[in-house]
Amino acid sequence: QLSRFNVGEDCPVYDGLYEFCQISAGGSIAGAVKINHNESDIAINWAGGLHHAKKAEASGFCYINDIVLGILELLKYHARVLYIDIDIHHGDGVEEAFYTTDRVMTVSFHKYGDYFPGTGDIRDVGAGAGKYYSLNYPLRDGIDDFNYQQIFRPVIAKVMEFYRPGAIVLQCGADSLTGDRLGCFNLSIRGHADCVEYVKNFGVPVLVLGGGGYTIRNVARCWTYETAVLLNQEIEDELPYNDYFEYYGPDFRLHITPTQMDNM
Repeated sequence: QLSRFNVGEDCPVYDGLYEFCQISAGGSIAGAVKINHNESDIAINWAGGLHHAKKAEASGFCYINDIVLGILELLKYHARVLYIDIDIHHGDGVEEAFYTTDRVMTVSFHKYGDYFPGTGDIRDVGAGAGKYYSLNYPLRDGIDDFNYQQIFRPVIAKVMEFYRPGAIVLQCGADSLTGDRLGCFNLSIRGHADCVEYVKNFGVPVLVLGGGGYTIRNVARCWTYETAVLLNQEIEDELPYNDYFEYYGPDFRLHITPTQMDNM
């Protein structure tokens, strides 16, 4: 029964799994409700962004696709919803859910080629009424802040001009950062957050979600900084003392430095 739903392997059963799924999915649905009722311009759920889960299949550490549930909620009030994914992995579960409709446009920037989940080819553009409403931008190892920005900004600018969404869902997977245990990009936290700020500045209501990230101290750094960016707040690079302070040594700083890896 478990294998039928792909539970096991990279999606194990663990204590508190049901409660985690409630928190993750409930947070994204609640954020969408806030946006629908004009109670928030920006809603954040860092526990969300589980973009690999399918309708009847767990995948890639994702059990319930909170993003799809959040978008379905937004569609009750908005004619068009734009989904943007900056996780290093392709947002396959979200793309698949809306592949045949023009009411949701999905845009994913991801590592492609012998890399999980193996989908996200540039030629995958949607089908039926959804043809040309799925946009995939495959990337190679080592992409840095400058090159990512040179791709992200013009693509999103053109998508916004063409699609004119009523709401945006932004998945901010932090495994696209430099030094991630499973990732192979070379983005700084500022480079990653530049995407968040760029989307925010369109002034369209946005549901901001978490996602992947496997060097945990850098995930915390990234989403802390991006919360500050979304709130238009400046925060110090020097970290305040806290219960987890020793995890952030030896520099105890918010920001991280990209490596000298090749930009392929």
